[in-house]
Amino acid sequence: MTIQTTSPRHVERLFPALATPEGDGVTVHRTIGRRELSVLDPFLLLDEMDIDAEAAKTVGFPDHPHRGFETVTYMLSGKMSHADSAGNSGTIGPGDIQWMTAGSGIVHSEMPASDDEPIRGFQLWVNLPAKNKMTAPRYQDYEKASIPTIKGDGYRAQLVAGTLSGKTGPITEVS
Repeated sequence: MTIQTTSPRHVERLFPALATPEGDGVTVHRTIGRRELSVLDPFLLLDEMDIDAEAAKTVGFPDHPHRGFETVTYMLSGKMSHADSAGNSGTIGPGDIQWMTAGSGIVHSEMPASDDEPIRGFQLWVNLPAKNKMTAPRYQDYEKASIPTIKGDGYRAQLVAGTLSGKTGPITEVS
């Protein structure tokens, strides 16, 4: 499927990211997840984390609950380890992705796992439809090598989910 536009799209309004304290000692830069952008359902939050190497030794996102939505974490640099109350765990690094379906509920943590390396990445929260809010929690972790790259006129993107330009992303059963 090729998406074509008849004319260039223009930016209507800019929303600078807001520095927001999260977890234990981390400040994220939040774009989605504020009152002015409450009409973006199913997208609930979009946070950029940027933790310098020294701070990564003492900060993070210790045990916290999630229910009724999914989180999509994409790493640009450094590594983050995750673990949850159901016994799942893993580590993702640069170019890797984790798609967590919290569903009926999970308690999990995300902590820096890099030695002397800054941690940088994005996390998007996606609201589950009402019929899927009580689904069983699950994780999908994929390394950079399994995520196809789509290139076009003036862009290059990693295809995480769905199919575009004859390529299919690794994430399955997206709600």
